[in-house]
Amino acid sequence: MDLKTIKNLLNLISESDVNEVEIEEGDFKIKIKKQADTIYKGGSSPIYMGSPQGIGHQALNPAQTPVAQPSTGTAPTASEAGDKLITVHSPIVGTFYTAPSPDSDPYIKIGDSVSKGDVLCIIEAMKIMNEIESEHSGKIVKTLVENGQPVEFDQPLFLIEPA
Repeated sequence: MDLKTIKNLLNLISESDVNEVEIEEGDFKIKIKKQADTIYKGGSSPIYMGSPQGIGHQALNPAQTPVAQPSTGTAPTASEAGDKLITVHSPIVGTFYTAPSPDSDPYIKIGDSVSKGDVLCIIEAMKIMNEIESEHSGKIVKTLVENGQPVEFDQPLFLIEPA
């Protein structure tokens, strides 16, 4: 099941009265709940599981894409970045990679021009490599995440100056 299909499924569920759905397709399994459950993991902050109706949280399963939450200090403010820059946010929780493999060149570098649909990076979640595509055309001004760094849902990844 691809990321777009999962997003469509989440939208359908969020608009319905269904509170929980579980789907199995071969080895792939997804469980979506509208109400968030808090889980504490080894002395860290709480990790929340849920769905688009839940509070801002970190998903343990990449298929459980949560709603937008306020960013925590990683993105420049409007005055720092300028009102004209577009911030690209992570659509899922996972590990950020700049290239398709360790030996490959990065998808993009600062100063590169990108078009809508160009691959910007990969976010690995549960051994699935998810290509993150640009939703805007423009020039890459800044990369806000280091290669191999874990990212959270809605964490800012790039700043793009619109074309």
